[in-house]
Parts: sequence; C-alpha cells; structure tokens
Amino acid sequence: MVEDNRSKQLEEAIIENYKQEEDMMILVFAQWCINHGLEPEELYRAAYPQQDSNERLLRVRKLTVSREEAGDIPLDTVLGVLSMFGNEDLAMVVAEAAAQLPQERK
Repeated sequence: MVEDNRSKQLEEAIIENYKQEEDMMILVFAQWCINHGLEPEELYRAAYPQQDSNERLLRVRKLTVSREEAGDIPLDTVLGVLSMFGNEDLAMVVAEAAAQLPQERK
C-alpha cells in the first residue's frame, strides 16, 4: 500500500512537471509572437484549425509582457521548444510567419 502511494505520488509529480514545462513552451511561443507583433492565438489556429481555442494558451498568454519589457527570443529557440513538445505544425506556421517579418524585426 505504501509503495502504491509512493508510485502514485511520483507519477503525479512527473505529470505536474511536464505540464509546467509545457506551459513554459507555450509562454516562449506566445512571448515570441508578442515580440514580433503577431497574435499567438491566430498562429495557433492556423496550425490547428480543427481545434477550438486553446485554454492553456489563453491562460499562459496572461503572463506575457510588452515587447519593450521582454528580452529577445531567437527564432531557433521557439522552433526548438515547439519541436521538443511535438508541435511540428505550429513550428512550421511560426517559421512561415517569421519569413514574412520585415528584416529589422526578425
């Protein structure tokens, strides 16, 4: 019984850690969008048109700051974290959006 409880606690801790890391990925994506004058929700919808709005994106978006307050986030970083979490479609949309940005904003 004690072993089952420990196993369950470990499983819950792993799941919670993954969710926190996933939230960080969402924050990196959303902040990159804000830094480049793009709407994260629009890019998300372009990547996943079959899905309704993403509640986690809406929640995490509240943690973003203005472009002036934020540090630079390299495109490679955004693409890397999106790929790490299996968001290849979103990474493709981000890469396409980045290609459309004026040179001084990339």
